Amino acid sequence: MDTENPSVPPHAQSRVGANKHPNRRRPDTGGGLVHDNSRHTARFTVIGNHLAQHPELSGLAIGLAVYIQSLPSGARVDIKTLTVRFPEGATRIAAALRELEAHGYLRRERTRVSGGRIVTRTVSCNQPGNQHSDQPKPLSAGRLSPVSPAASALGRRPPRPLPAVPHPAHPAPALLQTATDLLVGLRQLDPRLLLSARDAGHLASGVAAWLERDVSVSAVRHALTSDLPPEGLRRPAALLAHRLAAQLPPPPAFRSAGPPPDVRHPLRNCDGCDRAFRAPAPGRCRGCRPDRSEAA
Repeated sequence: MDTENPSVPPHAQSRVGANKHPNRRRPDTGGGLVHDNSRHTARFTVIGNHLAQHPELSGLAIGLAVYIQSLPSGARVDIKTLTVRFPEGATRIAAALRELEAHGYLRRERTRVSGGRIVTRTVSCNQPGNQHSDQPKPLSAGRLSPVSPAASALGRRPPRPLPAVPHPAHPAPALLQTATDLLVGLRQLDPRLLLSARDAGHLASGVAAWLERDVSVSAVRHALTSDLPPEGLRRPAALLAHRLAAQLPPPPAFRSAGPPPDVRHPLRNCDGCDRAFRAPAPGRCRGCRPDRSEAA
């Protein structure tokens, strides 16, 4: 009974399963990766493996995402700044940023700040689809309409509606045509003021409201083109609409009717002396009237 059966294995043999992690090798096998890690205590950034090992992102996109997540809030991450920082050209960096936007690691938001200026903020998401409350949100006054799929595929946002402009009390066709001609001619003074037909049609009512208030064409042109910002105008039609509404002059003062002009009667021949004189009806001149003779 105490004799061992040599045909029985000392323990049960388990089935060897498929190797689901081929990159996980034991250090003692002699090949593969060996980590020599030290614990970071300062100046480090936690990066998820979903980004570091993303199966669809390019190496440049992963590297840019890691670099952007390591930057402090407020740092500039536009294409020009990244091109100065990295040896890759602007074309490759722009393509990598589009990859990160497509996979949710970056998103761009246009926000209206104090003073009415509109700025573009780049939001870095370390876990796409899991937005935290501590992420900066745009102001409600500057929130834009959702981006349509077609506009997102083309890499641009749909245009926001232009600000409202004043309207004339009597929109005569000739007045609106004068206003449209004024707007079309602004590009000759500043090439940045090139307007589309749709924008010019929207702004024409505002210009007509100025012209209706006895403001000359040259005065309206000066109000729209003076003191323009030196940097590029992102949307000139919005700036012009704001000026038309914010700087609208008051209506002209009431003018009282003056004395009626002197009526010039036609010339007539006197019935008595045949001398010419002016009178509303035929008759005698002042020298031939009976009252004049009696007075003499």
